[in-house]
Amino acid sequence: MGDLARRCATAWLDADELDRTLVASLAEFSMCRLLYAVSTKGVQVSSNIAPDRVDPASRGHDLAARPFLANVVPYLGFLLSEVYFSNLGHRPCITAVQAVSDGARVLGFVAADFELRDLPLLEAPRREVNQWRQIRGDPAIRGTMFQQKKAQSPMDERIGDVISIMDELICSRGVFHGKLHFSSSRATLWLTADPYRYRLHVLDEIIDPSVCMAYPSHPYPGEATVSSRLVRPVLERFHALREGDDTIYLRSASINVINGMVGLNFSCDGSHYMGVHEFLGKDDAFWFGS
Repeated sequence: MGDLARRCATAWLDADELDRTLVASLAEFSMCRLLYAVSTKGVQVSSNIAPDRVDPASRGHDLAARPFLANVVPYLGFLLSEVYFSNLGHRPCITAVQAVSDGARVLGFVAADFELRDLPLLEAPRREVNQWRQIRGDPAIRGTMFQQKKAQSPMDERIGDVISIMDELICSRGVFHGKLHFSSSRATLWLTADPYRYRLHVLDEIIDPSVCMAYPSHPYPGEATVSSRLVRPVLERFHALREGDDTIYLRSASINVINGMVGLNFSCDGSHYMGVHEFLGKDDAFWFGS
């Protein structure tokens, strides 16, 4: 960017020559989507220079409100902007900005736009932290919470069978993520052998022991962060939270043995996410008060 700025300084007062300088330099900027020059007042003084086109209609555009000009401007050197959404493609991008100087004063800036999807991954993907998180839901549901009462669902009446089948599917049949929808009596399952698609089962299918035949035997995943012996206690704890109170009760719950998390959604539309060990360590007072 510094080399480009020095070349642009000699052509700054001639917009056509400035365009030719930017076009000749574009090949040096791998993955760059757009090169252009801007005055100190935020007015574009060059065309938009893209790998496939030169757009002179962009000369004179007021870019003063762009994120990399509205905040900190690199009058003495170089700036890499925060991530923002581009006006043209409406995609996340960043802009590299370099001050252009004739030695006595700053003439303006050259800018290079890069879309994030074109850039290499510079950091390792962030791993999910298994910390308790509580997320509030629909305030309209919370406002009428004490006017409602739990209705016994068909799944509630067969919960013992549901727990046994789910324990079998998770521990021996390759299911790494299972979610029970108590109120609507259904379950959704994700398999280690086919993680991009989920399976949906209504209650009659869940409690039929032959459902296990649809899922071949599969060793408990080596990537699991939860011991297989804890799966059933988690499922039984789901049941306890479902039955613990007729006003504040569990509507749905999930367990993922790979990341070691449970997800809970209550009648007040509040959701909780926490690690399995933390979940099993919470007593009734935590959920329902003393």
